[in-house]
Amino acid sequence: MGQWVHDLAERHGGADYELIDLKDIDLPLLDEEQAPMLGNYDRPHTRRWAELITRFDGFVFVTAEYNHGMPASLKNAIDFLYAEWTDKAAAFVSYGSEGETRAVEQLRSVMAQIRIADVGTSVTLTLAHDFENYTRFRPQPFREETVRTMLSDLVEWSTALRTVRDRRNSPSVQQTGAFAV
Repeated sequence: MGQWVHDLAERHGGADYELIDLKDIDLPLLDEEQAPMLGNYDRPHTRRWAELITRFDGFVFVTAEYNHGMPASLKNAIDFLYAEWTDKAAAFVSYGSEGETRAVEQLRSVMAQIRIADVGTSVTLTLAHDFENYTRFRPQPFREETVRTMLSDLVEWSTALRTVRDRRNSPSVQQTGAFAV
């Protein structure tokens, strides 16, 4: 699935895309001595992970669902970091027997905690409709349009949030606005 989304993203344009497979990152269970929000990473694997995630303005999380939740490996990878995720945007592609919306809802809750903006548009792939014989990935043709919409939203939100990150990193910039309460 990740390669399919990446291929569509490359054709979509609007940004540079890189495919990251958590298998290749090979993070252990969270083993830092201090809370990630402090940003004091002792372990070389955490520093490498932080350097990688820092490079990106936004993310497409491609996930299955296990027992009504995201895979432990995904939650673990997210939990290793904090500031590297903050004020960026995320979109979601989920797959499984029922489209796996529960994993995405769980991810949305986690994203809110680490201050990643959810672009709202997501892609849900089901075994019955997007897999031949429940095993071979054959997405329905209309799924590509949903991915393109999701990517457009992601690029737009990620670009807008760059301003937020720049302001956070430059304290001299005045923050003003009008708000309804």
